Amino acid sequence: MSGDANGTGSLGRSVRRKEDRRLVTGHGRYVTDLELPRMRHVAFLRSPYGHARITGVDAAAAREAGYRVFTGADFADVVLRAQSALPSYVETDQPVLAHEKVRFAGETVAAVVAADRYRAEDGLELVEVDYEPLPPTVCAWEAPREPVHAEAPDNVLLERTFDAGSVEDAFAAAALVVERELITNRHAGNPMECRAGVALWDASDRKLTFWNGTQVPHIVRNMIAELMDLPEGNVRVIAPDVGGGFGVKAVLYPEDVALCLMARAMPGVPLKWVEDRAEHLLAATHARDHRYLMKAGFAEDGTLLAVEADVSCNVGAYSVYPWTAGIEPLMAGGLLSGPYRLDNYRCTVRGVATNTAPSGPYRGVARPASVFAMETVLDDAAARLGISGVAIRRKNLIRPEDIPYKMPSRLVDDSGHYDECLTKALDALGYDEFRAEQERRLGTDEPPIGIGFACYNELTGLGRAASAGPRMPFRTGHDACTVRMNPDGRVTVFSGVTSQGQGLETTIAQIVADGIGVAYDDVDVRIGDTDESLWGFGAFSSRQAVIGGGAAHRTAEAVKEKVLLLAAGLLEANVADLRIEAGQISVVGELKPRISVAEVARVAYLQSNRLPEGIEPGLEATKFYDPIRGAFAAGAQVAAIEVDRVTGELRILKYVCVEDAGRAMHPQIVDGQIAGSIAQGLGGAMYEHLVYDEAGNLSTGTLLDYLMPTSAEVPDMVIGHVSQPANNPLGVRGVGEGGTLGPNAVLAGALSDALGIRIDTLPITPASVWKELQ
Repeated sequence: MSGDANGTGSLGRSVRRKEDRRLVTGHGRYVTDLELPRMRHVAFLRSPYGHARITGVDAAAAREAGYRVFTGADFADVVLRAQSALPSYVETDQPVLAHEKVRFAGETVAAVVAADRYRAEDGLELVEVDYEPLPPTVCAWEAPREPVHAEAPDNVLLERTFDAGSVEDAFAAAALVVERELITNRHAGNPMECRAGVALWDASDRKLTFWNGTQVPHIVRNMIAELMDLPEGNVRVIAPDVGGGFGVKAVLYPEDVALCLMARAMPGVPLKWVEDRAEHLLAATHARDHRYLMKAGFAEDGTLLAVEADVSCNVGAYSVYPWTAGIEPLMAGGLLSGPYRLDNYRCTVRGVATNTAPSGPYRGVARPASVFAMETVLDDAAARLGISGVAIRRKNLIRPEDIPYKMPSRLVDDSGHYDECLTKALDALGYDEFRAEQERRLGTDEPPIGIGFACYNELTGLGRAASAGPRMPFRTGHDACTVRMNPDGRVTVFSGVTSQGQGLETTIAQIVADGIGVAYDDVDVRIGDTDESLWGFGAFSSRQAVIGGGAAHRTAEAVKEKVLLLAAGLLEANVADLRIEAGQISVVGELKPRISVAEVARVAYLQSNRLPEGIEPGLEATKFYDPIRGAFAAGAQVAAIEVDRVTGELRILKYVCVEDAGRAMHPQIVDGQIAGSIAQGLGGAMYEHLVYDEAGNLSTGTLLDYLMPTSAEVPDMVIGHVSQPANNPLGVRGVGEGGTLGPNAVLAGALSDALGIRIDTLPITPASVWKELQ
């Protein structure tokens, strides 16, 4: 549909996205595009060692050559310190520039400022750093060779046990106990646009402006103000167009802080840093490097009786701000049981420091690994009990009549439509037909066929009472929105959401247009600037449609009330009898509108002499929204594959995903989010792997070595929906991450179904399959 949708009814339609004109015509506004007078460029010197003491830094030659050089000594009193109220959590410092010790290959040690990036990199070669190498620890579940931080001699930065019911009694009563050791591969987001920042210090006003490709501009402002001892109002963070985030850009990095500190030391000089791909692979946050020791007990009919798990997550060298080292292990333990009914549960999780790049949020945080672990033991049990993978899932899935269902981790699931998602997915796949073809190929030379399944729940739109992650000093439960109707009747929205490609300008405009009753084209949305919007926590945990959308809806309704109240006074009508549609105000029962919204707005601003008594000028409102608990999104993925026995290569014949995203505000965006997240999940399942050698060096430091899927490798997908409205103003559930949760489990299960082999380690490569076949 075109973008001329007017007023009521734009929600639920794929109207033309507001962002697309500038983005597809090359007029996007990215940090990289920013050019300012007197701008200088920054390059960072990075450690070649995974673990070493710094015994000396000599920048004299670089300074004599005319370069401005900053070293760790310049900012030794400034450290990032992610905090958590979890009793076992060990707080550690992350320096802005390392000055005593380096803890991973790629850590920043110094920075050089020059007229352009090429000269800055030349300047790096003139800085001499002396290192005393130390033994590095790379694997989180092997004995540490030396502590990464003195505060944690065993390298464990946090540990927690989730416990419910009586695991021992349940195992004693079980007809079958399945035990598996499962290891998932380290990988990362790799958005099209790498990290980037421009910092400018205004000495006269003591004000910092920081253009940053971030998902969380208000959180960045908050901490930079604290670290630089500035009033928060003196720090402006602007996130313009951002070319993908996926969680990697939801972290405040040392490079960000260094850029701002350097800008203050060079007042009036804009400093620009744009990360290259090699830096990104080396030093932006990694994720998914986990080991699961799984033990699950089942009754003879397949009923899941108990789960006991021991989960180790490699959190890298530092506890990233603000998410801490707990983001992956705590999410894994809180949601490991997924969409399955379970009374007896014990799961010990730990975040273990190593001499690798820090681990941080990445689309689906921990659940692609935990879903793989849970679905694997279900498939294993089904095979050993002689029942189908479909039957064992249906036996144990949370049902609509169970809602609200308190999971063993005490999170409350409000969905319950998992069986419906699975049924729709199987039907869309053509499950019976593929089973028949699988039988036909037995005993032939044709590639064997396998079918894999994954059911999952995705906790989205977390309110203040629904945190499943680190106990940080702040609760990320609310967002704000300001809606201003201008004198011409058009509307400007200042929203706390941020966009990295999700189309938030469009969906927020749809919400406000429908909420007031004006044309979609008459709504302009401004996001990503902390000086314009009141507050928004940003993009993570599939929260923005639920929370930012909820704030926009509430604010639009408040402005609509003001418009109707003023119109009622002007028309001498009862406000309850008035309606707004397509920018026109009419009285219920009358065919023709009485007055336009634009005329009412003109009175509100320019003709105060016509204002009814008791009504102030202007048409503007600001509202917050917090969903308190959040909303679970249900999902199921099913795929049929065939495998080349000679090469070990698998080919996806058909891939289906059905999710309950509640009300789809913009169906095209919703489907795009699901398809994109599945593509990332497939990349993680089959290709992507960040590999360190024993010395702590990254072996996969370029895209020649770190494989990523292209359009040739991503199959066509069938995407279906179960639309059960959630309990929030718009009835929406988050949709940004669920697609990543299934592919590991789906493909591993399909391979097991096709060949009878066990997939215990990811990624699933032709070499690993070939090895299992031998």
